[in-house]
Amino acid sequence: MTGPALPDLHLSGVVLPEGEHRELWVTGGRITHQPVPGAETVSRGGWLLPGLVDAHCHVGLGRGGEHLPGVEDLRAQALAERDAGVLALRDCGSPVDTRVLDEHLDLPRVIRAGRHLAAPRRYIPGLAIELEPADLVAQVRVQARRGDGWVKLVGDWIDRGIGDLAPEWPAEVLTAAIEAAHAEGARVTAHTFGTDALPALLAAGIDCIEHGTGLTEELVGEMARRGTAVVPTLVNVENFPGFAAAGEKRFPAYASTMRRLYANSGAVVRAAYDAGVPVFAGTDAGGGIDHGVIADEIRALHAAGLPAEAALAAGSWAARQWLGLPGIEEGAPADLVVYDTDPRADLDSLQRPQRTVLRGRVVA
Repeated sequence: MTGPALPDLHLSGVVLPEGEHRELWVTGGRITHQPVPGAETVSRGGWLLPGLVDAHCHVGLGRGGEHLPGVEDLRAQALAERDAGVLALRDCGSPVDTRVLDEHLDLPRVIRAGRHLAAPRRYIPGLAIELEPADLVAQVRVQARRGDGWVKLVGDWIDRGIGDLAPEWPAEVLTAAIEAAHAEGARVTAHTFGTDALPALLAAGIDCIEHGTGLTEELVGEMARRGTAVVPTLVNVENFPGFAAAGEKRFPAYASTMRRLYANSGAVVRAAYDAGVPVFAGTDAGGGIDHGVIADEIRALHAAGLPAEAALAAGSWAARQWLGLPGIEEGAPADLVVYDTDPRADLDSLQRPQRTVLRGRVVA
C-alpha cells in the first residue's frame, strides 16, 4: 500500500556498531549525513541500532500449526515482530503466500525461503511439500524461483521405522539439489536436530544450518572452513524436553536423543562461535512460538557464551549484512531502532525500543 509523502527526519545519538555519536537525517526514506533543512527531530541522545532481524521464523502459521491466510492474521504476526524492533524477517518456510505483506510499508521486510521440502511422512503434516528423492532437484528449482534467494530443506526428522532422528535425503541427491539452487542464484538452508544428516549436507555445499543441535567438534570445524552459517533457534530448543516427553512412550530412542541434544545445545553454540562459524539470531516463531521474541533469542545466545556485542550483532548488523541488507549508512533505507540505553551493555534494553523508523517513517 502507499502512504503519505515521506517526511524529512533528524536523529542524533550513538550509532551502532561503530559506537560514535552522529547526526543523521532521513529524506526520501533514506539516510544521509548531510543536513536537511526543516527536518523534524524525532530522537535525540539515544543509541541507534540497525533494525533487528529474526533470521528464522514462519509467517502464516498459527499456534496450533493451522495456516493463517487472512491478511489481518499475517499483519498481526508481522506487527508483533516490528513492535519488538525487528525490521527484517527471514521466513524459513511457510505454506502461506505472504507476498501481500510487501504492499504494507509499515511492516518488516520479508525474505522468503518458499516451502519446506521434505521426504514423505518425514515432517509436520501439512507444512512441507513432500516428495521422493528423485523429485527434489526439480522442486528446489521451483522454490528457488518463488523465494527471495533461499530454499529450505528438511534435513532430518524422526524415522518411525527406526524410532529416532534420521537423514531424509541421499548424499548424491543433496549435492545435485544444492547445485541446482545455486545455479538459480539461491542459497540453501536445512532443518537439522541430530548429527547424522549434517556430513552430507555440508559436503554438498549447503549455506546454512537451522538449529544445528547435533553439531560435533569436527563438523563445526568443517562449517568454519566453508563459511557455513548456523541459526541455533535456542528459544525453540527449550522445547526439546517437551518433545522428548511427548514421544517417549512410542519412541524411547528419539526421546533420549532429544534430551541429549538439549543438554549440549549451549555448548554447541559456543563452540561454533569460538571456531568462527557465523551465528545468527532466529526464534522459529510461528506455530508453537509467538512472534516478537527476538530479544529472548539474543539473550539466549549470550547465555550460551557469545559476548553480548556478538549476540547483538547476530540479531542486527551482522545478520543484515548476511542477508544483503544495509545498516545505518549513507544512502541506505532508513530502518533503525532507538534505545534509551546502550544495548551492548544491557541486552534487556532490547525489550524497550524507544523509537522505530521503518522505510523512513516513524512507526512505533
